[in-house]
Amino acid sequence: MGLWLYDAPLVLASGSAIRRAMLEAAGIPVEAIPAELDERALEARSGSSEPTGVAALLAREKAQKVAAKFPGRAVLGADQILALEGRRFSKPRDRAGARAQLLALAGRTHELHCAAALVRDDGVLFEAADCARLTMRAFSAPFLESYLDLAGSAVTASVGGYQVEGPGIQLFEHIAGDHFGILGLPLLPLLGFFRREGWLAA
Repeated sequence: MGLWLYDAPLVLASGSAIRRAMLEAAGIPVEAIPAELDERALEARSGSSEPTGVAALLAREKAQKVAAKFPGRAVLGADQILALEGRRFSKPRDRAGARAQLLALAGRTHELHCAAALVRDDGVLFEAADCARLTMRAFSAPFLESYLDLAGSAVTASVGGYQVEGPGIQLFEHIAGDHFGILGLPLLPLLGFFRREGWLAA
């Protein structure tokens, strides 16, 4: 018998390979069904300037949209917002956009706000949020170009143009916060909920 005791795999309302990998590494079977949302439009309609609140709204909306197609299934949505002194960043569209974001972040401390929402039918079963502070070092222009060459298309896969689980770790001099939250999912609170509900072996 595995650790997962719920009667169906968890539905992940995300196309994020790292979120899926985190869950599966923890022994949770996952069906990934990305939610097709206009995140920037939702963010604008929210009227909120608070990054954690925006991340929580997007996580909930993603979960609810996918849950509408999977009655009775537990659906997990997640989102992450990068904020620097009141400015919010989205995923860069291309190498030039990633370069611009990294230059804006270099030598400064930014925040990563992540949130998750677990939904079944019309009910929100669980929500959690986390915030980490990351200080990027003042790297040289040649280093930046070498990093962009090495990271390749991955620079457009994550807000800020980096993944700390890859070569992006070389951009930083200090990181304060939960490792899983930085990767995009408040995993430990979520696992705690699953155990309390009897969905995971305790």
